[in-house]
Amino acid sequence: MGKNFDLLVFDWDGTLMDSAAHIVASIQAAARDFGVDFPPEERARHIIGLGLVDALTYLFPLLPLVEYPRLAERYRHHYLAGDHQLALFTGAKEGIRTMHAAGFSLAVATGKSRQGLDRSLAASGLVGFFHASRCADEGQPKPNPEMLLYLMKALGAEPGRTLMIGDTTHDLEMARSAGVPAIGVGYGAHPRASLEAHRPLACVMSFPELTEWVRTNA
Repeated sequence: MGKNFDLLVFDWDGTLMDSAAHIVASIQAAARDFGVDFPPEERARHIIGLGLVDALTYLFPLLPLVEYPRLAERYRHHYLAGDHQLALFTGAKEGIRTMHAAGFSLAVATGKSRQGLDRSLAASGLVGFFHASRCADEGQPKPNPEMLLYLMKALGAEPGRTLMIGDTTHDLEMARSAGVPAIGVGYGAHPRASLEAHRPLACVMSFPELTEWVRTNA
């Protein structure tokens, strides 16, 4: 390991944590609470990775602006009710430990809030393996490149020596805007075909496959 990249940046939901289905269900439950039509699964999956305000604006464009905070609160209510049942994808914990031991700098760029990411990191047992992280409520959310630019500056990494790893087109668009190569993971929120349309270096279908790609190519 360690031939071509210094910094590996991971998305969280749908890349490390198997949470996409729960996010969709929480969005749909919040919509039912409001008595508005809830989005179908494919449309709800599309917003995973975005900041919550951007996500709700995309899904419910006709809702009055004053209602978004209340809708967001209902989403959080339903999400937190099942948050404790979420788990990392098979092989993710072992893969992160392997990459950390190989000497890579590891970081997280996520659409979660800081509070949400800190809670997930603690529950996952991955606290201490990531050297930095950036959340949607700390700057510009995806696909704006600010998260990657911040992490590269914080960890002293160059764009060409940084690799973004994510399960959504938002991750890949962010990477492209930051001049960073990317890997798509096709087991998360967005379909593999959508990821491959953005021409990542590769598109893997499991975390062990990702770990092996990093071992042989990164």
